[in-house]
Amino acid sequence: MTEIKTILCPVDFSAFSRHALQHAAQLAKWFNSQLIVFYVYAPPVSPPPVLFGGLPGPIPPQPFPPLTASPEQTQAEVTAQLTKFAATVDLTGMQVRIKALPGSPVRDILDEAKTVASDLIVLGTHGHTGFDRLVLGSVTEKVLRKATCAVLTVPPPVSTPPADPVQLFKRILCPMDFSDASLKALEHALSLAKEADAELLLMHVIEGLPEAPDWQQPAGPAVAEYLRLSEEHALARLRAAVPADAQAWCRPETLVLTGKPYEVILRLVAERDVRLVVMGVHGRNPIDRFFFGSTTNHVVRAATCPVLTLKD
Repeated sequence: MTEIKTILCPVDFSAFSRHALQHAAQLAKWFNSQLIVFYVYAPPVSPPPVLFGGLPGPIPPQPFPPLTASPEQTQAEVTAQLTKFAATVDLTGMQVRIKALPGSPVRDILDEAKTVASDLIVLGTHGHTGFDRLVLGSVTEKVLRKATCAVLTVPPPVSTPPADPVQLFKRILCPMDFSDASLKALEHALSLAKEADAELLLMHVIEGLPEAPDWQQPAGPAVAEYLRLSEEHALARLRAAVPADAQAWCRPETLVLTGKPYEVILRLVAERDVRLVVMGVHGRNPIDRFFFGSTTNHVVRAATCPVLTLKD
């Protein structure tokens, strides 16, 4: 069983972070977890500083007291505003801590996660498009890259969570490349699927091959045969990855598809109304370690459902 004792939810007073807080609250209710609503602020300046969301875009109202306020007054006012913001989400009956402090968002989010031994960080994404999507350095991306615990990103298109938290993730997709990271993701996906009585899709993507080989080309039959054997091998590995005890209660649907992994994942999310993607993250080269151009990065940026990422 997946155990989530502490959930850290950094917010920035935007609608996006409120959306993430709604999901964090439902998860806290489901797992009987402590929920920490967290905000990092800079001393009041004019205009307000760029916030925790990081990427360029509309700046939501900030809880900054007058410039003449003392550090203590600022702390008290920001904490009061954070408490008011958290109260816009139903937190009835939960173990909730409200915490605001001055500092550097990425550093302090990561430090707080370590200090409280957070099992999960829940972050809202701002859903930018075009060039904004290519800008490195957003807080969300840096936290995803550096956090040692699981991270759940919640995109803007996701609707308000259902009243019953178990209904959050009724269809779960777990893409697998058979790395240690993806096997860890599978463990969590199986556990969540069991607890939510959810449908589980296990998928492997064969990259670099055409979906429909051109039989008119000389190499067409050979490519088709290679694709067939590759699909059979991948299907066998997907089925073997499910532990025997899990097979007693869970019969995941196994899929092997071809194409660019992130494109296939996003297409399947849309076609099958996936409610949660569970992915393992591993850095195999400097580009992956800097979290640019990776499959995870593309999926987190464009998915219309929450994405749970886990480190190997």
